[in-house]
Amino acid sequence: MLSNAMLLVAIIRSGKWQQRIAFVFLCALSFSQIAGAWQGDKSGEINVQIIVVESSTEAERAVQQLRNGADFAALAKQKSIDPSAATGGYMGRLDPATLRGELRDAIKKIGPGQFSGVVKTSEGYAILKVLSPSEAASGQSSRQSLSTAARGSVRFALNVGGLNDADAVFNALPKPAGWQQDLHAICEARKQSLSVATEQLGKRLAAADAELHPYDVLGEHHSLAQLEAYQGKMDKAIAQWLAAYQIANDAVPAAIPKFLEALGIAYLHKSEMENDAYRKPGDRCIFPPRASSKYQNTADSQKAIQYFEKYLEQKPDDLEVKWLLNMAYLTLGSYPAAVPQKYLIPVGAFESKEKVARFVDVAPQLGMNTFSMAGGIVVDDFEDNGLLDVVTSSVGVCEPMHYFHNNGDGTFTDQSAKSGLADQLGGLNLIQADYNNDGCLDILVLRGGWEFPQRMSLLQGHCDGTFTDVTRESGLAATTNATQAGAWADFDNDGLVDLFVGSESGPAQLFRNKGDGTFEDIARSAGVDRTAFTKAVVAGDYDNDGYADFYLSNYNGNNFLYHNNHDRTFTEVGGLAGVQDPWASFPAWFFDYDNDGWPDLFVSSYAGSSDEVMRSYLGLPTNAESLKLYKNLRNGTFKDVSKEVGLDRIFMPMGSNFGDIDNDGFLDIYLGSGASPYTAVVPSVLLRNREGKSFVDVTESAGTGELHKGHGVAFADMDRDGDEDILTVVGGATPGDSHAFRFFENPGSEDSNDWINVRLVGVKTNRAAIGARITVTVESEGQGTRSIYRTVSSGGSFGASPLEQHIGLGKCLRIANLEVWWPTSNTRQTFLNVGKNQFIEIKELAKDYTRLDRKSFRLGGTKREAEAGAGRKLGEKQLGQKQQ
Repeated sequence: MLSNAMLLVAIIRSGKWQQRIAFVFLCALSFSQIAGAWQGDKSGEINVQIIVVESSTEAERAVQQLRNGADFAALAKQKSIDPSAATGGYMGRLDPATLRGELRDAIKKIGPGQFSGVVKTSEGYAILKVLSPSEAASGQSSRQSLSTAARGSVRFALNVGGLNDADAVFNALPKPAGWQQDLHAICEARKQSLSVATEQLGKRLAAADAELHPYDVLGEHHSLAQLEAYQGKMDKAIAQWLAAYQIANDAVPAAIPKFLEALGIAYLHKSEMENDAYRKPGDRCIFPPRASSKYQNTADSQKAIQYFEKYLEQKPDDLEVKWLLNMAYLTLGSYPAAVPQKYLIPVGAFESKEKVARFVDVAPQLGMNTFSMAGGIVVDDFEDNGLLDVVTSSVGVCEPMHYFHNNGDGTFTDQSAKSGLADQLGGLNLIQADYNNDGCLDILVLRGGWEFPQRMSLLQGHCDGTFTDVTRESGLAATTNATQAGAWADFDNDGLVDLFVGSESGPAQLFRNKGDGTFEDIARSAGVDRTAFTKAVVAGDYDNDGYADFYLSNYNGNNFLYHNNHDRTFTEVGGLAGVQDPWASFPAWFFDYDNDGWPDLFVSSYAGSSDEVMRSYLGLPTNAESLKLYKNLRNGTFKDVSKEVGLDRIFMPMGSNFGDIDNDGFLDIYLGSGASPYTAVVPSVLLRNREGKSFVDVTESAGTGELHKGHGVAFADMDRDGDEDILTVVGGATPGDSHAFRFFENPGSEDSNDWINVRLVGVKTNRAAIGARITVTVESEGQGTRSIYRTVSSGGSFGASPLEQHIGLGKCLRIANLEVWWPTSNTRQTFLNVGKNQFIEIKELAKDYTRLDRKSFRLGGTKREAEAGAGRKLGEKQLGQKQQ
């Protein structure tokens, strides 16, 4: 969702509304590059530094730190998203007259040695500083002061796609009071703002006179191109970029390389769209390719190649453009053979070091034909019939949610209208729970992440595939934030699941479930109302004291670990526990990766940089932070074992989750990769857990390396055949980057491992058993006994798997015992002689468990057995041991 730089280039002055709109030049030129590209009167030049951050709260925090004496250069290196961060935000010596609008006005208000307040732009929030003569003369610019500390500059993906421009015009449009609570009003505002801004920019360009500075005209062409690209109108976008490119050739030569790249990206994206690669991706969008696949219409791909190669003639070492060039040749069916050797990124860098069975996308055959932007997913039994249904959402504020009813024969029916979800517009993430303990699963919809505040939705389920919006009645509509991060957990063990919601636009919220269908926000009294740009909230009992703790990953800030004090208050212990990194984080979760009975912590770094991803694949030095895996040391602290287990890698994870693809009892990871710009075309990643000792990339072998934007991810045994499939919402943050849904069926193998599926039903503990723990001790031939641990949750922080727990057992002779610990009653049940390879249900406090009938079927409608499963309970009581 990030680009690496910005320049304000035009304010549309025709009409009252247009006077409010400031367009940002998102050509990925840093401020220092622009300043050097167009110098004015040398006599007025000053030395300037800048800090650019993503959120207003982060910017205000930075201003306060500066007021408290923080070093500007150090803070820029630490926080800024501009490429100048590598040199402490130093823009160079420039004439303020060359800056436009807000930036120029901010500079006018400060003197030498002073810094500005927060300057709002559509790209982010900026703070400027004018260096005093003594600072400049003594070498106190960031270039010197950070020379020993600088790690290097991350080359962020070139921002082609227009999300920030579209959000800028949306935010500028006057809207009625309470619009953030009205989903249809948000949709109408989006449509109106795009229409008006596009029309007015076109009129302004048509009327442009000779007195306008070439740079102003170039910027307006670029802004219009971005708005057209956002909507997927690539022909119109390309026409505007071509016009801007011509101006750059004549007047702004420093901008030429970026326009060459932008045109290459635009033509490649257009080629993919016109060859239906987004609606009918098949294997064409799986990387590495199993076999060459040439697009039918290749003219646009050929043009993309021309622009990329022209760019590389000037900058031959640019890995991002090299990678895009390789991808363009892929669409011609001639990768890697035809790629010029000096620009080739070898396919060998992506080959799996281990082989696994190849997954196959079966979504089209199943009737799951959604085509949407980025969004969330929940897979679970919403009809209480033993069959797993699928619910998806889209970040598109005009796009409805979808409900796919499981027909029980390997096919699904879109029942979005019947379910009541078709009226729910937008939503970047979804998480499920039974908040009112009625036995029917409910859904929380989180909205506004990366963009602007919107209301969330609490959808009460009725066990029949229908839902009622009870947000207002529940008290969750009182405050509106921008978020995609939340977690259900019964933090006070009263038998009711509570809700922690992270925010990108204000303090976090902790909603205590009052048991009457309503919630109260106790974040302040609980000590968790910190403000950060939070991208993940996850719950887990990291110290095994019987109470749920929370971990929050934050983008551009320390991560938080909130220890539960057992009295409805929390203490932040992230620093003491050693889990504050990465500085720029996104998905996170607790899971027991090594099966030692203590929850470990995975938290991903996030740099929207194809360059850094390619460096990681090629074994080159990197500048961004790696993924983090923290091993629980059982004493309240964690050890960073990322390098030890092979996770010191750089990807671009967004929607992600974990599951067990091979039933060996060790949890594997699937990372949906990407970023907002059309530039960010990198494969999603499947990492296999090797017995809790290391992780290995098996993406190429598994055939799950979708090149386009991976968002909500769920692991689930959809066909009830005993192995977990991978379902993922694919699509970007703009209408022009919409994509088909992916359903990767796990083919299993003849020499398959054993498993058991456990559904828990709480009585004193919350009905869905969130937070309950399962321990399965198995005896294996020649290997003695071992234990496998699971905690009931829906998995990762972006995508929700079923709350029933599918547990791989490896090659198991028998299950020696199966134990369940219930948090509210603090009781344990232990069952002996439990059969493997079956579905069971365990009710809290019961003496026996119940075997469930779950007949397998072939996805697509061909039954594997004579009778398709309808999830009926046999009522067959199995021999169990009385609870301890």
